[in-house]
Amino acid sequence: QVQLVESGGGLVQPGGSLRLSCAASGFTFSGYPMRWYRQAPGKERELVAGITSAGSSTTYVDSVKDRFITSRDNAKNTAYLQMNNLKPEDTAVYYCQARINWSDYWGQGTQVTVSS
Repeated sequence: QVQLVESGGGLVQPGGSLRLSCAASGFTFSGYPMRWYRQAPGKERELVAGITSAGSSTTYVDSVKDRFITSRDNAKNTAYLQMNNLKPEDTAVYYCQARINWSDYWGQGTQVTVSS
């Protein structure tokens, strides 16, 4: 079955960096776009970044442009979210997502906390 497993979250000081990974299995990873979402306490889940199936194009929400970079390694069935210059407002649970045959699949999420 489809599985998405995020890792790489943690506690980081403002201005620091983290790299999240999303390990995928159960589907042809290279055939699907991947997206990263986040959800902060008391807020709705927000689309942060997306990458096409071949990795040739990426999109970002304005608040993370020039700070976050999403990429993928189709040989490893893994997507990444490199987060630089982190701010307290980036604190959230981060999820990777794939839409396969009109169904949305989510990982369990990884907590990112930005605090001094």
